[in-house]
Amino acid sequence: MPRPYILAETNWKHLKDESFDLAVLPWGATEAHNYHLPYATDVIEGTYIAEESARIAWEQGSKVIVLPTIPFGVNTGQSDIYLDMNLNPSTQFAILKDILTVLNRQGVHKFMILNSHGGNNWKAIIRELGLLFPDMFLCVTNWFKLSSESGIFDVPGDHADEMETSLILHLSPELVLPKDEWGDGIELKNKMKAFSEGWAWSERPWSKISKDTGVGDPSNATKEKGEVFFNLVCAKMGQLFVDIAKADISNLYQ
Repeated sequence: MPRPYILAETNWKHLKDESFDLAVLPWGATEAHNYHLPYATDVIEGTYIAEESARIAWEQGSKVIVLPTIPFGVNTGQSDIYLDMNLNPSTQFAILKDILTVLNRQGVHKFMILNSHGGNNWKAIIRELGLLFPDMFLCVTNWFKLSSESGIFDVPGDHADEMETSLILHLSPELVLPKDEWGDGIELKNKMKAFSEGWAWSERPWSKISKDTGVGDPSNATKEKGEVFFNLVCAKMGQLFVDIAKADISNLYQ
C-alpha cells in the first residue's frame, strides 16, 4: 500500500488534490564504512529515519512529504578511497536551488534537509539560499548528533562506529559482514594539538587517519542497541516534523 507521505510511493490520484506544509529531503553519501558496513550506510539510515519520522508526524495529522534520498555527499577527503562518490558543495547548492524553486512555486514553504553524512556541511549553503527564497523556512537536522547524549553506546566514534553498526544491524542486517571481519576503527590524530582540541580545523585525508575507513570501535554494537536508538531518534524527529508543520514561520520567536 503506498504511503501518502512518501513521494516516491504516492501517485497523482492522491497528489492532485493534496497540499503539504513541510518537505523533507534525506541526504546521505556513498562511501566505505569500515570493512563490514555497506557503502550505502548513510543512505539507509537517512531514508529509514525520514520515513519513520514522517509516519509518526502523519499519524498526528501533520502534512509532511518525504522526497527521495540524495545518495551522494561531500567526500573530498576520500578521493583515493575506491568508489567513494563525491558531490562538491557547489553542486549541492545547485541541486537544492532547483528543488526549492519547485517547492516554492508550488506553495510548500517549509523545507528540511535531514542530513545523514558528517561531510555535508550545510550552514553556508542554507544562508545563501535563504536570501534567494525569503518566504521559505529552511532548516537542517543532523540525527547522528543525538548519539552522544543517548546513553546507549559505550564507545564514541563518528564513522562506522558502534552507533552506525548497531543501526545497520537493526535496519539491514543482511548487509553487515560477520563480526570477525570488522575493523577496529582506530583513528590517527593530527600531531598539532590545536586540531585535536577542536578549535582549529583542516580536512582529514581519510586514508591517512584510518586503515579500515572506520573511526570508532564498532565491537560493542548490537541490533538491540540499534533498535533503541532508531526509535529514540524517530520519536524526536517526528515531533520536530509536527512542530515545523504547524509553526507560523512569520512568528517563530518570543
